[in-house]
Amino acid sequence: MQRRRILQGAAVTAAAALLPASVRAVAAPTAGTDCPGAQWHPASTANYTPSKRPSSHPVDLVVIHVAQQTFTQTIGIFQNPAKQVSSHYVVRSGDGFVAQCVREQDIAWHAGNWDHNTRSIGIEHEGWVDQPSYFTHTMYARSARLTADICDRYGLPKDRAHIIGHHEVPGSDHTDPGPHWDWVRFIRLVNLV
Repeated sequence: MQRRRILQGAAVTAAAALLPASVRAVAAPTAGTDCPGAQWHPASTANYTPSKRPSSHPVDLVVIHVAQQTFTQTIGIFQNPAKQVSSHYVVRSGDGFVAQCVREQDIAWHAGNWDHNTRSIGIEHEGWVDQPSYFTHTMYARSARLTADICDRYGLPKDRAHIIGHHEVPGSDHTDPGPHWDWVRFIRLVNLV
């Protein structure tokens, strides 16, 4: 067993060395993530509420966001205790890399509505609502896989009633994911997984 762990560690280290420097700079161990393939980039503990979901609060929504920032800037905001904001996941545009910032059992502060925060998983996407070039096929595909995994684990239908945009949260003054987010394509991809 010890030998296997050493070999696995060596394989991970070797694979990481092959990644471009821009990706290695944000890479972190996967321990503690809820979704396969996500890597742990913890938000400041000042930016979310510890909980024991789904036993404390049932999860019945996935909220889709566009960060209005780059991937790295978004992670930095979530790690800054003065910002008072977080999301469970962030998806990078170019390669679909997924960072998990808050455990799903905890309540991320992403929706701007406490009720929706308690009952949802938030997924931020790198980019800007008025720059559709950020919405790459790779981003859509990886986000759809993540969303499908969340829906499967919580028994949620993979439809627009349970996968909503930030702008659809009651009381929200946000417009994301914006008019360029292709909902038909995204929901189709979620259902193909």
